[in-house]
Amino acid sequence: MPMRLRLAVHGLRHDRVFHLVAINQRTRRNGKPTELLGIYDPRVKPGGKDHKTMEWSVGRIRYWLDVGAIPSKSVVKLLTMGNILKSESPYHPKSTSDMSPPTSTPSSSSLASSHPVPPKS
Repeated sequence: MPMRLRLAVHGLRHDRVFHLVAINQRTRRNGKPTELLGIYDPRVKPGGKDHKTMEWSVGRIRYWLDVGAIPSKSVVKLLTMGNILKSESPYHPKSTSDMSPPTSTPSSSSLASSHPVPPKS
C-alpha cells in the first residue's frame, strides 16, 4: 500500500487548519487517514500567538519516512523548516545549480558530416 505524508484541510473558509497525515496515496485529500501526525495552523492570531504554529510527532514522522512514505512538496517544506528533514534529503527537488553544462557541444559541421541528407531528385 503506497503511503504519503500530506496535508488534509480542515476548518472554515478563512480559518483553515491543516492536519499532517499518513494516508494511502489513492485516498481523496480529506479521506480518513491512517494516522494523524501533526496540526499546522498558518494563521497569526490577534492578541495571542504572534507566529504560525506546527505541532507534530517527530518520532512518528521519522517512522513513516523510514518505512517508505513519500512526503508531498508542501510537507517537505514544513519538515525542512522544522529541522526534521535536511536540505540534502532525497525528497528535495534537484536544484538547477547541480546540473553542469555539457563539456563539448557538437558543431553544425560535424552534425552535417555524420548525418548526410540524401539529395532531392
